[in-house]
Amino acid sequence: MPEFRPVAPEALLDLVAARAQDLPGYAVTAIDGADAANPLSFARAVSERLRTAGRPSDVISLHDYIRPASLRLEYDRDSEFTYRTAWFDYPALQREVLSPLRSNGHYLPALWNEHTDRSARAPIREAAPNTILLVAGPMLLGSGLDFDLTVQLQMSEPALRRRTPPTDLFTIEALLEHGRTHTISPDILVAWDHPDRPALRE
Repeated sequence: MPEFRPVAPEALLDLVAARAQDLPGYAVTAIDGADAANPLSFARAVSERLRTAGRPSDVISLHDYIRPASLRLEYDRDSEFTYRTAWFDYPALQREVLSPLRSNGHYLPALWNEHTDRSARAPIREAAPNTILLVAGPMLLGSGLDFDLTVQLQMSEPALRRRTPPTDLFTIEALLEHGRTHTISPDILVAWDHPDRPALRE
């Protein structure tokens, strides 16, 4: 079992920003975490630190790369298997964000609007030189995506059950099964059961 040491939330954000700052050229950092971990807010805080330090940065939400409802809900609303295997369009994220950023400095910030269940109609963005994108969302590790730096906000099953809305409890088994079946270790592993008292893997 890995050993963890307590770290102040602000110091953790500073550490992740510093590690991202060391990446050369265009780079993509994963902030992997269940929705209950709120990885999007964490990514935005890191991105703000990078911009303050003079490094161009933007945040991509995995929920803006969700698949249409006709595919997500094809079998039933509460299918943990579908949530794990078909809810998010990871190949599109590689195709529209990671690959074009590195090849020509462009990326699509959003593909699908989860709330309207329509195309996001987002314009392609031109990245400033040395831009760092932070992609935030669940099950990023083990999804076949090519990241330059990976951060995982790890939550135990009891913490997930405490912090997940009742309508989304079906996602917990999917998250746990995904964690059991992939073997990729993050560059930075954070114990995130208590976001005000995180701990960092030694």
